[in-house]
Amino acid sequence: MKSLIGAAVGALCVATPALAETPAAIVEDVQGKVDGIAFMDYVAPGKIIKLGPKASITLSYLKSCQRETISEGVVLVGAEQSTVQLGEVKREKVPCDTNAAKLSEREANQSAATTFRTMRSDAKGAPAKLPTLYGSAPLVQAKSGSTLVIERTDGKEPAITVPLKTETMIGGKFYDFAKAGKSLTPGGSYLAILGAKRYAFQIDAGATSSPTPIVGRLLRLE
Repeated sequence: MKSLIGAAVGALCVATPALAETPAAIVEDVQGKVDGIAFMDYVAPGKIIKLGPKASITLSYLKSCQRETISEGVVLVGAEQSTVQLGEVKREKVPCDTNAAKLSEREANQSAATTFRTMRSDAKGAPAKLPTLYGSAPLVQAKSGSTLVIERTDGKEPAITVPLKTETMIGGKFYDFAKAGKSLTPGGSYLAILGAKRYAFQIDAGATSSPTPIVGRLLRLE
């Protein structure tokens, strides 16, 4: 088995050009022996992951919204999906919005009022769709030690203030509203306020607070 995996790794290395270290996917689950990879790690295109016997990993791709559960073998991370040798992969397309996964700095640096107004219309003034989360309990990536405030912009609702303490965050960088028992209103529009930055987004009307794929409710603020 080791010789087969070694051969597979060699073949993948030869076939893989140098790629930028931009995250392509997030590790949603790890079972068994998987060296160098942990829950909620980001992985870039070109990353090779070796899965031991009976080991498995779940990757959620940020661009393609592909969610893969891979058992054993060797995994080559791609831009939109993985290449798997000597193992099995099950894929499903899940609801996600790449604009919600990583808001632009232009949006982040605007004032609250300007951000909301800009995100509600395109260059011609026509209504534009806000970045959308498909779970009502966001998973927010932000720097620990700061304070996150979530304000509703299309209706009256108490603001949610969250001190981002290291001990309450996954890996010191992710705050999970689901784990904290908090959720937003399906169909609502919101601003995430982090220091001087403002991020506009909305919750899909069909969103629920039940467990949903990470990539569909991920809001990367840092």
